[in-house]
Amino acid sequence: MDAAKRRAIVETAAQHFFTNGYAATAIEQIAADAGVSKVTIYNHFGDKRALFAAAVEGECERMPEHFSIEGTQPGTIRERLTAIGESMVFFLSRPEMIQFDRRIAAETEHEPAIGAAFLDAGPRPMKRAFAAWLEHACAAGELAIADAELAAEQFVSMCKGMGDLERRFGAEVTPENSARRIAGAVDVFLAAYAPPSRET
Repeated sequence: MDAAKRRAIVETAAQHFFTNGYAATAIEQIAADAGVSKVTIYNHFGDKRALFAAAVEGECERMPEHFSIEGTQPGTIRERLTAIGESMVFFLSRPEMIQFDRRIAAETEHEPAIGAAFLDAGPRPMKRAFAAWLEHACAAGELAIADAELAAEQFVSMCKGMGDLERRFGAEVTPENSARRIAGAVDVFLAAYAPPSRET
């Protein structure tokens, strides 16, 4: 399958899954809207769950490349952590992501494998990528962290704060509140993990 056709299928699938949820989305609908046959989708993705995983992975790839070790972003460690926090909160705050999160949580009640597929395709790889970024910062002497995966969870949780729950339950989250949470998360994170002799 050429890259353009695969991308069209994955993007169409993501639109259906995000809008309608997993259970209500049919492979036939995706095939028709992507301009391919149902057989083509099954031949290249195997089954609906594998296509779902590809759609989630595709959405996560929209995250700006702040986690690239090879292409480390310029600026101080404080500035780079702030940029990462802003990117994550923006990514998770999109209306379609909030809607998708609600649908997947509801459907996981009836089919736990859907929730497991979502975690394996999106959040867990993103956590590992961020942990690798933190380990690289440690190797450069910018941070001092014993457990990078735990630290990654802590940072993301602090950046989201109550805003994550507020968005999920329909409350307004202002840009000012998000910025205050992210700035506070960076302050606490650096207080815990910055080497004492290092300027942040």
